[in-house]
Amino acid sequence: MSKNKEDLQELMDQIPDNLFVKCPICKDNFYNKKLGAYRVCPNCGFGFRLGADERIKLTCDEFTPINEDVVAPNRFLSDEKYAGKLEKSKKITDLNESVQTGIAKIGNQEFGIGVMDWRFIMGSLGTATGEKLARLFEECTKKGLPVVVFSCSGGARMQEGIHSLMQMAKVSQAVSDHSAKGLLYISVLTDPTTGGVTASYAMEGDINLSEPHTLIGFAGRRVIEKTIQQRPPKDFQRAETLLNNGFLDAIVKRSNMKSVLAKLLAWN
Repeated sequence: MSKNKEDLQELMDQIPDNLFVKCPICKDNFYNKKLGAYRVCPNCGFGFRLGADERIKLTCDEFTPINEDVVAPNRFLSDEKYAGKLEKSKKITDLNESVQTGIAKIGNQEFGIGVMDWRFIMGSLGTATGEKLARLFEECTKKGLPVVVFSCSGGARMQEGIHSLMQMAKVSQAVSDHSAKGLLYISVLTDPTTGGVTASYAMEGDINLSEPHTLIGFAGRRVIEKTIQQRPPKDFQRAETLLNNGFLDAIVKRSNMKSVLAKLLAWN
């Protein structure tokens, strides 16, 4: 290798990874600093994924976590591969499960909040996730507080089998009990919200919101195509299509989410 090529390679090695970002929706390439604090595409407004801690900081003025000690039951930990995934996810997220729950405030308005974290086994719904969400609704039902849940999930956690699917019913019952007391539940669907989470509490809000271009669905596109033997429209599982067909109440830009939630919570 010539001296010039060696110098060029040395310069290339000094360039940080992910200096430029490609938006999965509009395919625009841009300097990563343009994502800003809200981590949204400057061209189309698509919101890149946030961890639970980032989401809470952007949304809440105050936050007190609850039920942080809830973890997956020991009976599932005999599977060494699954146990390893849990430990890895705990280190990455600093959470014990795929959802962070707590009591929060925006201004003087107090409410319960649950924020799913995609970094924890793709925000999958396991027994501990369902338990934390059910306890959140139960606590807020007792205290007469509204609830906001930010969903981000690949669906039920297959490593826990039927037990993960049962969480759909458990959380839905807690949502129903909360609603029976005349309390407000705001569901915010973020990219992606799929599987059993979509089929249960994510779509059970009194008000269902989403961010621009969010992927929302139950089964995956390939499964649907094989089942119906047709090719669905390109955007059929995007938030804009769901809004046009009455499955969402509004699409809210991430930068406006806090102020919109503050107004809705004030009506409770």
